[in-house]
Amino acid sequence: MRLLISFAALFLSVILLQLSSGGVGPLDVLSGIQLGFTNQQIGLLGSAHFVGFFLGCWGAPRLLGSVGHSRAFAAFTATGAIGLLSHMMVLDPYAWALMRVASGFCVAGCYTVVEAWLQAKVTNETRGRTMGAYRVVDTSGSLAAQMIIGVLAPASYVSYNLLAILCCAALIPLVLTRLPQPETPEKGRLRPKLAIQRSPLAVAAVVVAALSSASFRMVGPIYGQEVGLTAGQIAWFLSAFVLGGAMAQFPVGWLADKFDRRWVLIWLSAASMVSCAVTVMSAGMGTQAVFLAATFFGLTTFPIYSVAASHAHDFASSSERVELSAALMFWFAVGAIFAPYLASVLIEGFGPAALFTMISVGHGLLVLFGLTRMRARPTAAKRTPYVYAPRTSFTIGRLMRRSRERDAP
Repeated sequence: MRLLISFAALFLSVILLQLSSGGVGPLDVLSGIQLGFTNQQIGLLGSAHFVGFFLGCWGAPRLLGSVGHSRAFAAFTATGAIGLLSHMMVLDPYAWALMRVASGFCVAGCYTVVEAWLQAKVTNETRGRTMGAYRVVDTSGSLAAQMIIGVLAPASYVSYNLLAILCCAALIPLVLTRLPQPETPEKGRLRPKLAIQRSPLAVAAVVVAALSSASFRMVGPIYGQEVGLTAGQIAWFLSAFVLGGAMAQFPVGWLADKFDRRWVLIWLSAASMVSCAVTVMSAGMGTQAVFLAATFFGLTTFPIYSVAASHAHDFASSSERVELSAALMFWFAVGAIFAPYLASVLIEGFGPAALFTMISVGHGLLVLFGLTRMRARPTAAKRTPYVYAPRTSFTIGRLMRRSRERDAP
């Protein structure tokens, strides 16, 4: 408990950061609709966020090595606040895309700082409890960020200023913490090919997970607006997805530890196709049906990344775990960059149901690829424990390395 209290400043910074960064995506969609942006232009904003996220993941460790943790965190939050404050100064979708690159850069950089700080302070005995608390804080912040959309007016100075204030407020707990700054972490190598070499199925699964998550969270408000949801209802719609994903972690983790993880991935993807169909059919059945369908969608799609990561780590050695985690995050970022724009193009041409048609096709291809891979080689003889893997930064693998090896069968 004393350890968790000592990390309270870091966790509070994470919550404030989540409220700010998690709120800007849906707010940009609703603001873009009000300002007359096309669906493709709105989708470009979501893709731009993940471009910034990728750049932040790549560049953050280098900045940490140059200026230290606190100064790096201040630089990242300042970048995010500038991006937020600039929105209502230039009402142009392509200018907004550059601002969203700044927001994505801020998110990845701040998470890199926080996770590097946690990694330096936890021990093997406290790692599990600390990571558990960190996941609860991150998920709670994500849920609250979706709900905040219900009280923010689209295309309003006040709304974007409030998000910028929250972003700046994330500075205060971390900068004022009495925890001594840890030593600068070693720069890890990014080896995308390592993930393909260890498990082509895991790479395909994380790309499909990005297709599902990034397109839903960044373009989902367009779908909600098209089917008649209000801004407050869209907030509940997005929150239902996050809640469903959180609820799925324990039962899916139990299944992934008990059965062949390739079958778990295949059945999750099959269930995701069903949830896509249910979500589309629920559009004319009232708001409660839409919310329940979004929860079902989160239940089936959200855990796929963690199952895929666990499957890949089954074929990796202890010395490869950090680089493998970063490689999987790289492939998730690649999928997330293209997914929102592609989804918006399809919605523009074929209507709101095209979002879930695209996601369903992706999961159908994953099912076929999974069945093919099951013939290519047997399952791993020794498996690592299932671990919920946050998609936060390339450094998350350092925090989770021991968790994957602890209690391995």
